[in-house]
Amino acid sequence: MAEQITYRRVYEETAPKEGKRVLVDRVWPRGMRKEDAHLDQWLRDVAPSSELRKWYSHDPSRFTEFRRRYLAQLRDAGHREAVEHLRDLAAHDKLMLLTATKDVDHSQASVLAEWLAEKR
Repeated sequence: MAEQITYRRVYEETAPKEGKRVLVDRVWPRGMRKEDAHLDQWLRDVAPSSELRKWYSHDPSRFTEFRRRYLAQLRDAGHREAVEHLRDLAAHDKLMLLTATKDVDHSQASVLAEWLAEKR
């Protein structure tokens, strides 16, 4: 089932049959027009808080702590509705989580994909 949930950069070309395309960033990707993103949804409420995002600053040496803090945030009430919506999408279709982050393996999209796959 984990093959059903994948992640990549939003700037990459759309591939056929990749499932529902969901942007999981809090802010809109720089330089991208909305019509060029080919999104099914933008779930900014599932993204890390602005405070956590700024603290992390995409520093790979902070990734382990970022992951711990982000997983804690996913369990709080502010993220609950968006998380449940993502789970529902993943239960019914392939799910492509998108982010503007250059290092996608050290991003919230990777943490979210792994976490959702474990929860299935």
